[in-house]
Amino acid sequence: MPTYTIRQLAAFVAVAEWGTITAAADAMHISHSALSSAITDLEKALAVKLLVRQRARGVKLTPTGHAVLERAKMLLHHASELESDARSEAGDVVGPVAVGCYLSLAPTLLPALIAEFTRAHPRADVDFREDTQTRLRMLLDSHELDVAFLYDLDLEPGLETVTLDVREPMVLVSADHPFAGASHVRLRDLADEPMVLLDAPPSSGHALRVCAEAGFTPSVAYRTQTFETARSFVGRGLGWTLLVQRPAVDVTYEGRTLVLLPVVDPAPEPVRVVLAWRKDALPSRVAQTFTDFVVDVARTVQAL
Repeated sequence: MPTYTIRQLAAFVAVAEWGTITAAADAMHISHSALSSAITDLEKALAVKLLVRQRARGVKLTPTGHAVLERAKMLLHHASELESDARSEAGDVVGPVAVGCYLSLAPTLLPALIAEFTRAHPRADVDFREDTQTRLRMLLDSHELDVAFLYDLDLEPGLETVTLDVREPMVLVSADHPFAGASHVRLRDLADEPMVLLDAPPSSGHALRVCAEAGFTPSVAYRTQTFETARSFVGRGLGWTLLVQRPAVDVTYEGRTLVLLPVVDPAPEPVRVVLAWRKDALPSRVAQTFTDFVVDVARTVQAL
């Protein structure tokens, strides 16, 4: 039998994440002394030093503390899943599912899916996070996310994926751009014009590779990590951009019209939108239900 408790692990993780015992105690709604004692008891149980308590400067993890932290997070995650699975056996799925989504996909993909899923499973709790693909992969690896919506670009091994959609890269220009009335565009015809780059991997690397395949290096005038900012800059005539994501309405926040043009000669490869999770993951019932729900929705849309 372990000589430590789940409560002690939770106390340790909270202190590590908040940086001070006082802040962690406030977040957990327990006393400073109770939290401090829990950490001390955990260190005694493991016979190791996890934290260095620095007067007026919070705490610092020891090398052993860093190693234990990742394992503690995993144990707490599995403990939470066990609890939600047990509760779900009596009826509908219950408990949290941690969902990640790449930045530019989130606005048009997540709202409808989460609304429909929580309507069908009101006792489920979807906790979502928007981030770059690199960061989302790290969160999947640390078991802080159950699943993530990603583009099938530069994905490293170790993930299971299911295709939800296939999208064509498109050029965006302003309504008064010389090419606005065209039916398509060759990227190299834009080589001398300023580009607005969505600088959030993997979109940035993909856009630059597509330009390289067309035989030029774009003149990047503006970089942004926000999808809507890129569209707004294009709407103002500050440059063109290459995007995979397309909202339902081709206007910016300012109400300026955007023109989307298919790319030809050469046409870039389509990009798959996937739902991904770790191959070695042991999904909770609510996480598996969410995955099945998303896949069913995708198949229904594709069949229409």
